[in-house]
Amino acid sequence: MSALAALQLAVRALWRNKMRALLTALGVIIGVAAVITMVAIGAGAQKRIASQLDSMGTNNLTIRSGSSAHGGVRTGVGTTHTLMLADAEALRELPGVVAVAPNVRSSVQARFRGTNWGTSVDGVTPEFFAVRDWPLAEGELFTAREVALAAPVCVIGQTVVKELFGLTPALGETILFKSLACRVVGVLVAKGASAFGSDQDDVIYAPLTTVQRNLLGITYINGIEVQAANRAAAFSIVPEIKKLIRQRHRLRDDQEDDFRIFNRAELAQTAETSAQVFSWLLGSIASVSLLVGGIGIMNIMLVSVTERTREIGIRMALGARRNDILWQFLLEALILSGAGGVIGILAGMGGAAALAKFSEFQVSVTMWSIIMAFGSALLVGVFFGLHPARKASHLRPIEALRYE
Repeated sequence: MSALAALQLAVRALWRNKMRALLTALGVIIGVAAVITMVAIGAGAQKRIASQLDSMGTNNLTIRSGSSAHGGVRTGVGTTHTLMLADAEALRELPGVVAVAPNVRSSVQARFRGTNWGTSVDGVTPEFFAVRDWPLAEGELFTAREVALAAPVCVIGQTVVKELFGLTPALGETILFKSLACRVVGVLVAKGASAFGSDQDDVIYAPLTTVQRNLLGITYINGIEVQAANRAAAFSIVPEIKKLIRQRHRLRDDQEDDFRIFNRAELAQTAETSAQVFSWLLGSIASVSLLVGGIGIMNIMLVSVTERTREIGIRMALGARRNDILWQFLLEALILSGAGGVIGILAGMGGAAALAKFSEFQVSVTMWSIIMAFGSALLVGVFFGLHPARKASHLRPIEALRYE
């Protein structure tokens, strides 16, 4: 019997029991839709984490001043005052370092006319914005000359704009904090929350020397942002940075570091791995419903073999071979799983789109998840359809003809 004839017979047999065929395929439909939707949620979460980490710079390292000890009491990170601007300048000479941005930070109560807002003022150099890949929404950045002159200018984030200025244009206005008045020369584009949940837009950036001299009255710095050439370089230059700063701070071998290095490339790698595991876990949980759908196909096909025993006997008596019977029932199972897979793909894509529209989930339907789900549906059809098909093909014609 030709493949076309076997396909026609399989379709006719399923069409005679349309409702039962639909209910049988329902398990596969739900399974495929669940796999696509769950993987889309996982992929969306992975993209969201990646975008948050990219906004911080995945090739960047952050060097912070370390902790100090007084009378046996150890203070937290950032309590030593040993990091200097000269340390940052020395780091520029290391191979693999693209840019270096020293910084200081202070919490302030910023004021504009009758409005005030508690935020932070970061003293930075113009390189900081390149290291963080943070463009301007309007205005301009302060220059290296303004850093050298400790000019009273600043660049502000979108949260500060909203809280202090509202609908009033911020460019050219003057913000007051403590004893310092800074003119707003630029407004940064919105970055949103960081990977740690903090608002990256709730900040005022001023020239490093302005904050050091006019606001805090210090000569040291709180931290250094170091941009590596790539993620691999971010890992390889850490030992060199440690060695250089220890030498500059004249630390003996038995002394602890008076600074800390935080590698964002390491954080990004860990977060990406966790997101991938999360995505696979969601897909694995959803694939259980595919397994249930396959069991449903096998049960219904076994019932169909029992109901059509006499038909099988007649076909064998008329010359049908065992392979013809096997392929007919196997094709029926494949049609059920294939049709269920197609409908499930459409349902899964629709479910993912609905989640993206009506909830805060970020979803991303990937081609590999569609191929995987549809391929799994076909494999389920073959695996669970093979036993009923083999059972039908091994019936003895004389016994099948006597079956009532």
